[in-house]
Amino acid sequence: MSLHLRLPLLLVALTACTIPGAVPAPEAELPARPATVYRGATVMTAAGPTLESADVLVVGSEIAGVGSDLDVPEGAVVVDAKGRWITPGLIDVHSHMGVYSVPGVRAHADGNEATSPFRPEVRAAESFWPQDPALRRAVAGGITTIHVLPGSANLVGGQGVTMRLVPALSASAMRFEAAPVTMKMACGENPKRVYGTRRKTAPSTRMGEVAMLRQRLENASHYSPEKDKPIDYGKQAMRKVVDGEILIQNHCYRADEMLLRLELFSEFGITPRAFHHAIEAYKIRDDLVEAGVGAAVWVDWWGAKMEMLDAVPENAALLDEAGVRVALHSDSPYDIQRMNQQAAKALAAGKRAGLRVDRERAIRWITANPAWLLGIEERTGTLEPGRDADLVIWSADPFSVYARAEVVVIQGQRVYDRDHPELFPPSDFDLGIGAQP
Repeated sequence: MSLHLRLPLLLVALTACTIPGAVPAPEAELPARPATVYRGATVMTAAGPTLESADVLVVGSEIAGVGSDLDVPEGAVVVDAKGRWITPGLIDVHSHMGVYSVPGVRAHADGNEATSPFRPEVRAAESFWPQDPALRRAVAGGITTIHVLPGSANLVGGQGVTMRLVPALSASAMRFEAAPVTMKMACGENPKRVYGTRRKTAPSTRMGEVAMLRQRLENASHYSPEKDKPIDYGKQAMRKVVDGEILIQNHCYRADEMLLRLELFSEFGITPRAFHHAIEAYKIRDDLVEAGVGAAVWVDWWGAKMEMLDAVPENAALLDEAGVRVALHSDSPYDIQRMNQQAAKALAAGKRAGLRVDRERAIRWITANPAWLLGIEERTGTLEPGRDADLVIWSADPFSVYARAEVVVIQGQRVYDRDHPELFPPSDFDLGIGAQP
């Protein structure tokens, strides 16, 4: 079925004029845009019940209203969205796109600084390649925001960055302004596997991992950049972790290791923001609720390592039912293209098990909850007045395998439109491959 969301050529030109060359950073002054109302859609706000035949009003870069009988400014562009569905822009809280770009060749392996088990000073943003072809495909799947992390080879792998998926030539132009810096930590098999054969560099056991992290946290708690010169950027970053300025995103699979990390962090008065992958989080869901810690999980990845064996497809639903802020993540440049279907699978698994989950909860697993995990919940993740106008117009129910993202809007600007591919042009890599006989 052809798309009838036809905007005037003026708006097409206005939006497209920002595309060639480097797009201004989100915090830069953007060209004036007319108000736009998307009219008559089924709207999943991720903040309440699904609204039938509702409107979404966008003024500038923000959502100005959601509902019916909205006060629409004179001269607003009216988009007929009847028969379509609108959701907040999807958020992937765990991605390595840009630091492990496609194609997956050695030259693109910039996610693990595996020269030491402890590298808090390195920053994913300084490895990020904005022309990774995977980024465009993610936008076509309805993704508006990603959290890019270093890999998990290291006990402390470095600082993560939250990115808006706007076309740009620099990482700084894509950075989600005001998003907190995060620190990637890992436990279990990965640091052991990488460093276990290097006799002079710990850790080679799980107890070695805990001992090293405890000592580094203790050292950081006494570090003062004003007194200690020259600045040690690793210690400075860990001091910010101890002070709660940098959010801990902890790769961890087993229930016992997650509980052990909670005990260790509590020695320093800190709490991780979330455990990632968290295969066995369902076993400690009440503990996570009490600690106020979120979880970023897969739907059905399991078995690649011993610590990944005890997985259940009901993990997300079990966590949600208990009150854990649970987010689905891809950890993949391919699965990220189908995050809506991942949510549908997780919802179906929970329903089959008789758990108290519903569609309004499931849409939050890929919108509002990952926004909270990243500390940007006041800006994005829901369709509410005052939030950034990050939204997706779907051809059908987004939990349907037949649904396609037709229009993707970031801060009020269309960055993707199936009828106007020039809004997000293909990368040189895509063009080169397509030109081959």
